[in-house]
Amino acid sequence: MAIESFVTLKIAVPRPIRHYFDYLPPVQGPWRHLQPGYRVRVSFGRREEIGFFMGFNENPNFSAEALKPVLEVLDNQLIFDGHVFLLCEKAADYYHFPLGEILHHALPKKLREGKSLEKTKFAKINKSTTTKEDHLSLNESQKNAIAAIQRASSFQVFLLNGVTGSGKTEVYLQVIKKIILEGKQVLVLVPEIGLTPQTLTRFAERFSELSVVLHSGLTEKQRLHTWCLSRSGEAKIVIGTRSSIFLPFQNLGLIIIDEEHDLSFKQQEGFRYHARDLAILRAHFQKIPIVLGSATPSLDTLFKAEMGKFSPLFLPHRAGNAELPACKVIDIRNQFLEEGVSNALLSEIKNHLNANNQVMLFLNRRGYAPLIICHACGWMVNCRRCEKRMTYHDFSKRMHCHHCDYQKILPKQCESCGEKKLQSIGQGTEQLEQVLQKHFPSASVVRIDRDTTKRKNAMETILNDIQSGKHHILIGTQMLAKGHHFPNVTLVGIIDADGGFFSSDFRALERMGQLVLQVAGRAGRHEKKGTVMIQTHHPDHPLLHQLLKESYKVFADTLLIERKLAGLPPFSFFALFRADAYQTEIALAFLQKIKEISVSNQKVFLLGPIPAPMPKRAGRYRAQLLIQAETRPLLQNFLKKLLPEIEKISLKTKVRWSLDVDPLEMF
Repeated sequence: MAIESFVTLKIAVPRPIRHYFDYLPPVQGPWRHLQPGYRVRVSFGRREEIGFFMGFNENPNFSAEALKPVLEVLDNQLIFDGHVFLLCEKAADYYHFPLGEILHHALPKKLREGKSLEKTKFAKINKSTTTKEDHLSLNESQKNAIAAIQRASSFQVFLLNGVTGSGKTEVYLQVIKKIILEGKQVLVLVPEIGLTPQTLTRFAERFSELSVVLHSGLTEKQRLHTWCLSRSGEAKIVIGTRSSIFLPFQNLGLIIIDEEHDLSFKQQEGFRYHARDLAILRAHFQKIPIVLGSATPSLDTLFKAEMGKFSPLFLPHRAGNAELPACKVIDIRNQFLEEGVSNALLSEIKNHLNANNQVMLFLNRRGYAPLIICHACGWMVNCRRCEKRMTYHDFSKRMHCHHCDYQKILPKQCESCGEKKLQSIGQGTEQLEQVLQKHFPSASVVRIDRDTTKRKNAMETILNDIQSGKHHILIGTQMLAKGHHFPNVTLVGIIDADGGFFSSDFRALERMGQLVLQVAGRAGRHEKKGTVMIQTHHPDHPLLHQLLKESYKVFADTLLIERKLAGLPPFSFFALFRADAYQTEIALAFLQKIKEISVSNQKVFLLGPIPAPMPKRAGRYRAQLLIQAETRPLLQNFLKKLLPEIEKISLKTKVRWSLDVDPLEMF
């Protein structure tokens, strides 16, 4: 038998399996040219899969008769560039996720299905690097930030920390211009494309024929087209959401992460990576600068800047003649509230509308009311699949579970005692909309939340109507905090600022502070002076005073001191095992088994297992086991030794389990 018969090909398949499979070389066609990352078609179980070649095994310790041959080699050239493949390898190692699945999801769906890259045609774009300059006047802080970034000739992480409205986008645009004139490409990561059409417009106006976008709203054909334009170097600027970090580039020269603090950069299902952290890693590989921009940077990022790992750049003033808004706290203790709105806020809304300005109100609860209760016996409308209260939506006259999406018609009577008078408690954006329409019947009120922006282009249409002055009162959830520029908004009202004070999540105060400042930053962004009014039952809370009277940095420094005293991130490192099953005892028993087989380490702590803060969702009971370590290497070494042993636990077939390294949500 020829020696090639004993050579096997190690193949990674897109399955939740952490090892490779051996296959014989294909019966027909060349295969000696293969390099790690080439796509192959293989028979896997009862179906065919598109897998990835990972290397040769020259001395297999089993017979060739037990193996199947590779059915087809799909590529004549390497489909992954070296930097993307290395990034996938490092991500698989750090997040302990199967490399085959990461490589699979790093490609457009058409290529995942086996489409030939050589036969893929895409329309080229104008190669001209001519750009339009708006000739906007820059202040000294902007000039200094631009100069510092442009001086970087290798890997360097910049934290562009600018107050809301300070002109961070203009800094991006000025830096990008120099990069593309050098013949290089730029990757700009944004939290959610659909919520930032104004940012896209700024890029399109300045670099019309050079920029492309990548996000979940595109068709598969469009996604493949963008992938090809990026890979060929035709696209000089790619603006995309978190998955864009896996795009191939011919000559990447700069990465920008806008709103780096935003939670949406962390994937919360399946492959739980953080795009910001992988972007920093990729910039390091490619020896290029990276800019993290935010008015309210995450505590992790601020800590790294203080430690000297990141280079801080400050924009302390708003661009042009705009001033930061004046903040007023409304003490609503013992005050009459009409569906959650105080008389003081209603009076201020009237004043700003009479001055022909726009008003924005923030309430981070969609729907009409978060609770429907029987006034006679206390029975509440709960989700049968999650055992959580359902939200009433008046527009559809339905109860809606915002956790699992279960819906049902509003009951006509109490299911416990038969009482027909059911009472709504609490406020949502629908109820707030009705109250304001009653008080200001001549004003156009628009609501901006997940319910009103479901349709394609709905968000863009609403924002255009706001810019044109069609709407006078804007009501919305945190979608309104995503960097929008409303020059005629002079009043921002925050209906309820107290939620972050009582959460069991140690990051809740950080997120509360970020959200308050981001929402407040929508006021007075042009030459008109802005006002922010914040309703609270805790007007004397010291952190609220730091946030509003001093600065976000003082607020963040206080939280960092608390984190250090408590030994919480960024002063320690977390990993979270999650498990869910149809019986809570099985989920807890599986995690308990993980704890029992763990090798004891005095510097690694296992906390739990316990039921998750939301113990039931979509009919399954959930539990979690927290791993805490003093250093990142300690945590990684612990997990690497533990994971192979978990595969031996027989209970794993009865649960769905996952590992989240550096979790941002503890549920």
